[in-house]
Amino acid sequence: MPNKNEIDRRYNNIRKRMAAENLDALIVCGNQYAGFEGAVLYTSGFEIVHRYVYVLLPLNGEPTLVFPREARWIGDKQKPWVKEQVWPDVPGQWLRERAIERRWKRVGVYGLNFVMAVRDYKQLADAPFELIPFDQQFDAARAVKSEEELVEVRDAMDIIIDGFWALVAAYQPGKTEAEIMAPAVERFFARGAGPRMMNILLSGQNGEANAYFKVPGNRVVSANDLLLYSLEITGVGGYWVEFSRALIQGKPSATTQRMADAYPDAMETARKMMRHGELASNVHRAVSDKFAKHGFALGHLSGHSIGATMIEYPAIGAKYEVPLEENMIFSLHPQVVDQDGKVCLYTQDTFRIGKTEGENLADVPWKFYNGGETRPS
Repeated sequence: MPNKNEIDRRYNNIRKRMAAENLDALIVCGNQYAGFEGAVLYTSGFEIVHRYVYVLLPLNGEPTLVFPREARWIGDKQKPWVKEQVWPDVPGQWLRERAIERRWKRVGVYGLNFVMAVRDYKQLADAPFELIPFDQQFDAARAVKSEEELVEVRDAMDIIIDGFWALVAAYQPGKTEAEIMAPAVERFFARGAGPRMMNILLSGQNGEANAYFKVPGNRVVSANDLLLYSLEITGVGGYWVEFSRALIQGKPSATTQRMADAYPDAMETARKMMRHGELASNVHRAVSDKFAKHGFALGHLSGHSIGATMIEYPAIGAKYEVPLEENMIFSLHPQVVDQDGKVCLYTQDTFRIGKTEGENLADVPWKFYNGGETRPS
């Protein structure tokens, strides 16, 4: 559990943003879907095991954990630092009544678009107070990580790299995609990631990967298959990190090799620009331009802020004119696609924004791995 100073720091940062928007209270939403549970953990210390939970944070006063009644016996209710806990039949009705009772006029919601349960939204939508979307403001309040948080981030990074090397050791043609992945997942779970992981795959034949993600399955891998496992987990502290490197024992196709030739320069250029005061959009344009010179485009955004929630604001994209700040954490994951949008190459690294340049939290060279490598001591 975070210490009291860390908890106070989080609430103070959030409440400053609330005050700027004239909010009386904030509803923080979280559910079991991978990556959507973190805001509740961040603001209450409660670990969602199943279903969903809300944290009600007034501008002044103590917060409340609001559970649906059916989740009464799910999750350790002694673990969170928020001690006021309620279990109404319909949480939205309880939230509505609390807001009316306290004569609140403007109530912010983190997770209004993607997380809040429909039955609860229906209770709040026509209430005599205004609902204010608060996703960007909330993420901005927690984007700069404290020293205590950075310890958790680095622990998660050590876990994911541990799993990656287990994956490399397991990589062998003749196995299935799932069998190659399995030792990594075993390491993740054994070291505390629990269900907070999303490990997916880009793969294909003849030295190329198809440009769509899938769940590793029972397809048997051959030597010329290109495997791009996207590893995404948290550590015990609940902070997400992401990492990926390419695996192949055969020869990459000519297209894949041309993509690979562009990667080191693009990633190093991005790292040097991930510094205090730089705009997120400038980092994206620098990465995109490097690949464009080789005739390739990006499949989606270059990356995004990451923390207790898998995807946080801001993204590293062309429209994000947001200044970076020291000790923000970003996942940089440019997916390079060919002109037909069918073939791709992919990597992921997690960076800390530094004063003058970024810090890659994983000391693992970018290259094609063949399964014969071992983790440096």
